[in-house]
This record gives sequence, C-alpha cells and structure tokens, in this order.
Amino acid sequence: MADRYISTVKEMADLRERLESEGGRLVLTNGAFDLLHVGHVRYLNEAASLGDHLVVAMNSDASVRELKGPGRPINSAEERAEMLCALEAVDSVVEFDSLRATAVIEAINPHVYTKGGDYTVESLIDEERELLQRLGTEVRILSLVPGKSTSSTLIKLSENPQGERRIAIIGSGEGTNARAILRAAEDGRIDAKVALVISDCADSGMLSAGEEYAVPTLHIYPGTEKGGHLTDASLKEITDRMVAAGIDLIVLAGFMRIVREPLLSAFEGRILNLHPSLLPDYPGLNPVARVLKEGRPETGVTIHLVDAGVDTGEILRQETVPISHGESEASLLEKIHAVEHRIYPEVIAERVKMIHG
Repeated sequence: MADRYISTVKEMADLRERLESEGGRLVLTNGAFDLLHVGHVRYLNEAASLGDHLVVAMNSDASVRELKGPGRPINSAEERAEMLCALEAVDSVVEFDSLRATAVIEAINPHVYTKGGDYTVESLIDEERELLQRLGTEVRILSLVPGKSTSSTLIKLSENPQGERRIAIIGSGEGTNARAILRAAEDGRIDAKVALVISDCADSGMLSAGEEYAVPTLHIYPGTEKGGHLTDASLKEITDRMVAAGIDLIVLAGFMRIVREPLLSAFEGRILNLHPSLLPDYPGLNPVARVLKEGRPETGVTIHLVDAGVDTGEILRQETVPISHGESEASLLEKIHAVEHRIYPEVIAERVKMIHG
C-alpha cells in the first residue's frame, strides 16, 4: 500500500542504482517508529550523515500488531510515514508487511544499513546478518541517547495511579502452571491482575490458557539462536511489552529460554521461576529423568528468583517430593506438578505483597 508519504520498494531499488552510478550511497534503517522521541530524531540524523539518501523501512500496521500486540500501533502507517517524512533527515519511507526486514534489505540492497546501539552486528538475527554479509552491505551500529527510548516512553504511559498490581506469565509449553496461576488470581488468592501471557511458541497451551481467562496474549518470535537463547531483538521486545503493560512481577512457567538483559535489569528481583528439582541439585534440562536415573529416593520443587545464571537465583521456597519404587517419569512428573500448582500461586501472592510493601 502506498500513498504520498510511502514509496515503493522498487522505486528505492531503482534509486539505489542511480546513486551507485553517481558515486552516491543509499542508507537504510528499519523499525515501527510508532512512538517518535528525541532518541529517534538523533538516531535518524546520524544515519542520514552516512550517505546521500536515507530510506526508512517501516513495519506495516499488521506487522506492528503482530510484533507489539493488539494495542499497537498507536499511529497508523500513513500517520507514521507522514511524521517520518517531516523530519529533515528522512528522504523516503517504504512499508513492509513481514515481521523481519530481510526482503526489503535484499530488494533495495543498500550501501549502508544501520541499527541502534541496543544491537551488535553479532546479535542481528542469523538470516539478516547472513544476507548483509552476502550483499556486502556496510553495517553501522549507531549510538543511543541515554534515557530516551521507547521503553522509557512506555513507562510514562503505563503509570498506574490506582495502584493495581499486575503480573505477567511467560512460558513455552502446555500451560498447566499458567492455568493454576490464572485460577488463583481469578478467585482472589493472588491479589493481582494477570495482565499479559507471553509465549515463544505460537501453538503453546500457554496462549490458549490466557485466552480462556480473557487475558491479552502475545507470541514473541524467539529468533534463530541455538541453545535456548533468545535474540537481543526478542528480549528487547519482551521488555518493552512488559513495561507497556505496567507489569510488577514476571512469572516464568515452563519457559525454555534463557532470560538475560535487558529484561533482567528492568525487572531485577521481580522475575520468578520454578524448577522440578531441589536446587542446587539438577539445574538445567531434564532434571526429572536425571534424578530417576541416579536412583534418588526423593526430588522436589524449587521456586527461585531469576538471575543471570541457569537456575542459580535466590531460593524462595522448596518442597520435597518422594520417589516411589519403580516410579516412572510420567508418574513422578504428575506428583511434581501437583506440588507446583499448589505452592507457586502462594509464593507469587507473597512476592506481590512484598513488592507493594
């Protein structure tokens, strides 16, 4: 879709060839640009200084909605393009419908591609990084303006004068613990509203559980990193969504990804996780199978704060689960889940009260 503020990708590809023949350089950057602030203005000014024509590839309304959730964008594509074009630094705007800008990058083949200082070249998604290397595009990481970001803007917009307590649940699997938490919030055992349910798996039971309780849900694209790592872009998106929703406490429930910055700093001491063993024994993956293999007489459930390590945060509560003779992994998991569903809501309720004094 194009209007007087939005150019076509073909027009920009043709412009790139003209600039090439004249010894000029086309610079490309991308983003939603839904909440313009001074950090954006300075970033775009810096990007424009790297070449002769700055093109902003802007997410379409549908793309922003899928990335940011049902409440976004705040401004339509036409309005966002008009605001961008009003900036002296921006020469052209194109629109793309996909979640990632790789198709636009490939079609335009810019001389320079810029990203903000919350990224590194290494933290770009694999597909994007490999494409830029193949095209021979110069990648420039530009500086951020301290204290001026979409997150800080969202914090101001999400002020909660009524003092409503808000929690978010993040997970990857069937959502049995999520349902236990949602039930506890609904019947008043947790004095807080579950304001958001997020999953890195589009077909997870987590999202179905949120929908059943009429809680806003969001699928976050996890990226293509190996070993349980989310990309920097995915973590930034989760952080922005949490801030936008005014979340007080984040509850991990079967989340099979490693949590790191910027989420850890933004919610320091306010991220809970549960683990099906008596930590520090059997951290990481497959603890139930490992404890059975070693023939231990008991295991348990641990609820702990999340830090930069794997299952190394401060332990808030533990409860032992006995292992019967000839116990199967399925039967032991059932016993563990029963304990989790009982004690996790209790610890969440206690932590909510502690956060709010």
